Amino acid sequence: MGASPGGDLSLNRTSSEIRPTILTNVRNIREQYMSGQGSILGNSVLRREDPTLLTGSEKYYDDMEIDNLHVVHFVRSPFAHANLGAIDTSAAEAVDGVVAVYTAANLEMAPFLGFAAFPPFLARPPLAVGKVRFVGDIVAAVVATSKEAAADAAELVDVDYDPLPSVTDPEEAMAEGAPVLFDDLGGNVVFPTSMGDGTALEGADHVAECRIVSQRLAGVPMEPNGCIAIPEGEHMTLWASSQNPIAVREAISGQLGIDAADLRVVAPAVGGGFGPKAGVYVEYLMAITMAKALGVPVKWTEERSENLVSLVHGRAMVLYAKLGLKSDGTIVGLDANVVADAGAYPAIGTILTTLTQQMSQGVYNIPKIDFNATSCVTNTTTTGAYRGAGRPEATQMLERVLDVAADELGIDPAEIRRKNFLQPDQFPLTTLGGANYDSGEYEKALDAVLEAAGYQDLLAEQAARRASGDAKQLGIGVSSYVEVTAPIGLHVEYGKVEINDDGTVTGRVGTSAHGQGHITAFSMIISDMLGVPFDDITILQSDTDEIPRGAGTMGSRSLQTAGSAMHVASETVLERGKKLAANMLEAAEGDIVVGQGGTTAKGSGH
Repeated sequence: MGASPGGDLSLNRTSSEIRPTILTNVRNIREQYMSGQGSILGNSVLRREDPTLLTGSEKYYDDMEIDNLHVVHFVRSPFAHANLGAIDTSAAEAVDGVVAVYTAANLEMAPFLGFAAFPPFLARPPLAVGKVRFVGDIVAAVVATSKEAAADAAELVDVDYDPLPSVTDPEEAMAEGAPVLFDDLGGNVVFPTSMGDGTALEGADHVAECRIVSQRLAGVPMEPNGCIAIPEGEHMTLWASSQNPIAVREAISGQLGIDAADLRVVAPAVGGGFGPKAGVYVEYLMAITMAKALGVPVKWTEERSENLVSLVHGRAMVLYAKLGLKSDGTIVGLDANVVADAGAYPAIGTILTTLTQQMSQGVYNIPKIDFNATSCVTNTTTTGAYRGAGRPEATQMLERVLDVAADELGIDPAEIRRKNFLQPDQFPLTTLGGANYDSGEYEKALDAVLEAAGYQDLLAEQAARRASGDAKQLGIGVSSYVEVTAPIGLHVEYGKVEINDDGTVTGRVGTSAHGQGHITAFSMIISDMLGVPFDDITILQSDTDEIPRGAGTMGSRSLQTAGSAMHVASETVLERGKKLAANMLEAAEGDIVVGQGGTTAKGSGH
């Protein structure tokens, strides 16, 4: 399916664009599910997203056919730390199909600061200036008429590197004499944080200790990162594989000085995000800048090897925990020290230790907590938000040190947790880490899980295998935790519901799905509220020309926030519709009810 430059590529296809046989089958199966069931909620339904993905009518950005499309290939540093010397682009420029080769010398762009609160000297030059700070730092960009020409030419860019000592371990980065990434920083520590008075372990009969490595990892979505920048005079359209097109537009607008009204950002089908696709990338900024300079559409498609070094990484923390306890297993206090790896150019991953601190109490009655964290820059890929973003690390630390304590004190792992659970009569409360808990029955939840798992039988089998020296031993893991979703800043969302002249419904939402099934979930809410058939509902998302605001999809909060927005919007539309229907049908508002197929007046047949 083609799209003209800047043209619309629908994100929620109409039935005419889907292969008729598949669509008919889907409708027939759905009708069988729903016949006589009443509310659509609580029933199993087929995902509305799947037919378009299965038939290929839903397009990912890399599938789009754009007239006069050019391709950019980035030349990336093979060194973790090096001074930059001369860059010779002459051989690359001579390759057939190459239209431009850029370095920092001929593509002027302001450095990009990954987190606004940091000092400007920590900003990343889109094209490296003076030195490179991690394997993957960009030193040149080749724009050509084909992917092959751009890649071939990139191999011919000759870069003079003067390697420097590097540091890739955050603990080593804090040590005296470690290589310094930013001279103005005077070291490598970028974000220290602390809580407590240093007395958390006082009065303890026993202290359990452990060191936990929450290893650096790559998000590796099935679809790597990428974008297409399409100039149309002063207007620019960016198609991007993003979780948050609206925030991307705002960041690009501010960074490049583009009026937000002149910038459209759209996420078509997106093949996974997991957090790393939540923000703007310097590659987006360069694609737009080059497209504007050349007056042609420019596409960047991340190769898998690029993805592993250029898409932000996750986790990368080392956590030291000391848990003070009485001899009977009652917790006295927790002393935690965390070292976090920010990567070469600090961004949101740098401050995720604050969420680790917030969740450091978990589900337990811990009278005192001392928490100290230090984030350091290293010669590695920048870290960002990934799958829980700082919160799972707190659970990993707390649950592991509890297991160590149970083992050292000879207490069953389930029992030491039960002994220290926060009790229902303690709620609501604010934890020492600053988390607000409204309710909790953790012992009840644990007992239900232990019963369902047959815990006592598993313990007996484990003991028998150990006693017999069985070659196959049995491990049993126990963990109890609470999670924060929709944190401050992500606890509200945009939603709009409209009834069209033909009786169909259009919903608009500020979240941006990348595989979760939002179209189905939001359609179910609207259908239940308004009595409109499932297939008569269109959900629009991920397009800044359609959606005026929104927080995108992250933080495990889309259904609770955007779903609530859809519910409230549907409720508002319904109340207005009842007034109109009552007037048209000459009935009381209270007699207007929602049923399958729409609203009707009681006893009227209309």
